[in-house]
Amino acid sequence: QVQLVESGGGVAQAGGSLRLSCASSGRTFRSYAVGWFRQAPGKEREFVAAITGSGGSTGYADSVKGRFIISRDMAKYPVYLQMNSLKPEDTAIYYCAASTGWTFMPTNYAYWGQGTQVTVSS
Repeated sequence: QVQLVESGGGVAQAGGSLRLSCASSGRTFRSYAVGWFRQAPGKEREFVAAITGSGGSTGYADSVKGRFIISRDMAKYPVYLQMNSLKPEDTAIYYCAASTGWTFMPTNYAYWGQGTQVTVSS
């Protein structure tokens, strides 16, 4: 069982930055690919970014490419999402999730955190 806890959400102005963290106490966390997803009110959950267990490969949605950076601390386990040049349309609840495979589809992620709210004001 993998338990995930997100932190770092909050309110930022357009053009600002926030960093989200995804932590797990499980010692096997490093073996999972981790994805970040977001869900805005009235919209479906969408893929944001993902990173492999080794940290060697990453993937991004076109809407965040060049602005967001996903990384993981191989010594301390957390996965980070650095969000720069934030836009009001980035406002959503952000979730981290873990998968045994390399995928961008939310249905293929077995473990999910509770989510953290990100609000970007214009």
